[in-house]
Amino acid sequence: MGVSMSVPEKGISVVTVDFPPVNALPVQGWFELARAVRAAGRDPDVRCVVLAAEGRGFNAGVDIKEIQAHGQEALIGANQGCAEAFSAIYECETPVIAAVQGFCLGGGIGLVGSADAIVASEDATFGLPELDRGALGAATHLARLVPQHLMRTLYYTSRTASAAELHAHGSVWRVVPRAQLRTAALELAREIAVKDGRLLRMAKAAINGIDPVDVRRSYRFEQGFTFEANLSGLADRVRDTFGKEGA
Repeated sequence: MGVSMSVPEKGISVVTVDFPPVNALPVQGWFELARAVRAAGRDPDVRCVVLAAEGRGFNAGVDIKEIQAHGQEALIGANQGCAEAFSAIYECETPVIAAVQGFCLGGGIGLVGSADAIVASEDATFGLPELDRGALGAATHLARLVPQHLMRTLYYTSRTASAAELHAHGSVWRVVPRAQLRTAALELAREIAVKDGRLLRMAKAAINGIDPVDVRRSYRFEQGFTFEANLSGLADRVRDTFGKEGA
């Protein structure tokens, strides 16, 4: 359980997240993930990083129970941890491929929206149920996956989009049966990893440099409204209804 790293073949590092039962990461888990991705990116022998997960789904966001139990301290930690994990992926010196199975929700959108490429299983679904959980954020990253008006509709309704829909919008590279997900992700990673390592790192820096949105600043701006909702007590009222029948 936790975050692990492996090197299945030359030039490729796989960072795997495993926080049962649904990969809703605790505060420390976000920081562990950030450290692992940064370490992989700094390794001169690594030319591509694959971000994967064990279990039913790729990521279910933050651990709401931890926030409910520990209050403001956990909220601040989760916000900082998410920001660090998203930035670690976006700023990773080498390309990052997200291999997504099952649900990819909340903070999961921040992870894949920060990645360079996405390979998804046929059962993968993507969404931001933040308004149902007394939170805000990651619209910055959802906007990198779908067109602007669809992003707004998904955000306001807390609906999800399928892997096939995101593939149609061009944000998912391939959609494969779940059993073939890791293989498909490694195939793409292998195709990238044969390139010259120094040139790949220059390419990543160049592409980030021409990005029209400052992803880190944009996400932190969103998080300011999360704090406002919490300080006003609004977030607690909404969060307390999460998962309850009739809510």
